[in-house]
Amino acid sequence: MENQFFIDSEYLSTEALAKKHRLETDPSSRRNHMEYMPGMEQIESDVCANVMEHMNSYDYTKYSVNDVKAALEHETCTIEDLKALLSPAAEPLLEEMAQRARLETSKHFGNTVYLFTPLYIANYCENYCVYCGFNCYNHIKRMKLDKDQIEKEMKIIADSGMEEILILTGESRSKSDVSYIGEACKLARKYFRMVGLEIYPVNTDEYKYLHDCGADYVTVFQETYDSDKYEKLHLLGHKRVWPYRFDAQERALRGGMRGVAFSALLGLSDFRKDALASALHVYFLQRKYPYAEMSLSCPRLRPIINNDKINPLDVHEKQLCQILCAYRIFLPFVGITVSSRESAAFRNGIVRIAATKVSAGVSTGIGDHESKYSGKESDGTEGDEQFEIADNRSLDKMYKDIASEGLQPVLNDYLYV
Repeated sequence: MENQFFIDSEYLSTEALAKKHRLETDPSSRRNHMEYMPGMEQIESDVCANVMEHMNSYDYTKYSVNDVKAALEHETCTIEDLKALLSPAAEPLLEEMAQRARLETSKHFGNTVYLFTPLYIANYCENYCVYCGFNCYNHIKRMKLDKDQIEKEMKIIADSGMEEILILTGESRSKSDVSYIGEACKLARKYFRMVGLEIYPVNTDEYKYLHDCGADYVTVFQETYDSDKYEKLHLLGHKRVWPYRFDAQERALRGGMRGVAFSALLGLSDFRKDALASALHVYFLQRKYPYAEMSLSCPRLRPIINNDKINPLDVHEKQLCQILCAYRIFLPFVGITVSSRESAAFRNGIVRIAATKVSAGVSTGIGDHESKYSGKESDGTEGDEQFEIADNRSLDKMYKDIASEGLQPVLNDYLYV
């Protein structure tokens, strides 16, 4: 494939280096990010238009403290209330928001906190996303686990007590095709009660195949809902096509997936607008598929290999807490996941307020669970990580910390009959 470099610019040919430079400096050299590529399924849906209408017209400077107070007094949070809760005017009322969020979380989830862990099985990628450690121009150690290696990693994770796994790959159909991911799902079913996927978006029939192989839910990061900013950040590859990515969750539900998860990567663009769009993406899709389980994440940018300048843009822990509380008040039934990108202290606090799910025993590298879980010295064959994590607690440590907060850690609550 034309963009299948998988190596750093230090080792690229003169022609490839020139292409990389053109992509970065000349917008006319890039594909139209709103046009579908061959093989991409297009579906008829009004969800995108509804979300973008609200996001594009959102002026968060017009809201006052009184608007926020009124939103907190309403029994049911409207879209207009959500906009107030995400505005700067809500920051002085963060404690009141946290109290309301805690009440909604307790009402709908009790005192439970769900635990899972990710498993990266490949880090090859055919996209050039300027903020991602896996991007095809970044010089990192690439690796793809074979069937035996995948099963070995899964057994190590399962032996720790984990019952839910999230399988991830880099976005490369040539290196990690759908059948390869399907075989990983079949293996996961031997060891885990819940199997999630965070892979490149695929078509409805492919989601059906992966569901038949054992996948329960699909997570897709839109990264940013600002299509203009998206164009500047995603310079090459299938991920460049903004509308195909937007409709991924709906295709997954049409393919039979039980649940879908949504997220923007906060810090790439205006975080208040991205937070609004993420919540409304869930809101409008939930009304079309009321049986589906839906969840939200709100990760912030983290440092990546070969780029120490990647950090969140004005999204501090106070703003992150505000967003999570607004999510919970607006979507009381929706699961909220807080990843290991955040510190242990922040995650310990937010599970008492709004979050219902956290990862534990996390590695974003490839094939390194044996060394990380057992303390065994690495043999140096592992693939490099996608980003640096901030909370590296094991499952046992996370379980005990959650329990010490008076909460009930849960590994699985599904029965298959």
